[in-house]
Amino acid sequence: MRRRLAGVLIGLSSLLALSGWPLAGWAAADGVAALKAFGQEVHSARASFTQVVISPDGSRRKQSVGTFEFQRPNRFRFEYHRPYEQTIVADGSKVWLWDADLNQVTVRAFDQALGATPAAVLAGAAIERDFELRNEGSGADATGLSWVIAAPKAGEGSIRQLRIGFKGAVLAALEITDAFGQRSRLDFSALDTHANLSAQRFQFTPPAGADVLRQ
Repeated sequence: MRRRLAGVLIGLSSLLALSGWPLAGWAAADGVAALKAFGQEVHSARASFTQVVISPDGSRRKQSVGTFEFQRPNRFRFEYHRPYEQTIVADGSKVWLWDADLNQVTVRAFDQALGATPAAVLAGAAIERDFELRNEGSGADATGLSWVIAAPKAGEGSIRQLRIGFKGAVLAALEITDAFGQRSRLDFSALDTHANLSAQRFQFTPPAGADVLRQ
């Protein structure tokens, strides 16, 4: 479960939802336009997140919390703090996944790891290249969110579907269904779109004594 949970985020087997990202110059009723504006206008950000993962049969739920940072193009950093510690860093050429409990690092080439994944929606530079986008409906649901469907263009992969939720004029949530039928939802808080992010935040050096697996 741990490896699959982290992997969906970057394509190693998922991730993302946002809360409070302000976007200018688009109509709140048109989620597709909002998503495109997000890709064009938000170049870097930092936030906290809560992620809930539901098993395919709906019987099991797993919650985790952490922080997320990104800087376009193609640099991001996820840090899971609870219930276990993991760090995922993309430096533009490689993606590093460190499991603190195991002191194990998995490394993949960026192009192989990202592709049509939730991380590509946030930190990538070509949303429409990898996804077919459509508005799910014209009105908000019971939670007050309007949803955009992002379906990967690739025939096979780790992601079956993304649902991106907007509340008014902001991105609010992302729901991910993976190839196994597992569903994840992430909600972000304490958003800072003016964070001064240093280049070192998107670099990773394996800790001393860590096992390094290159894929």
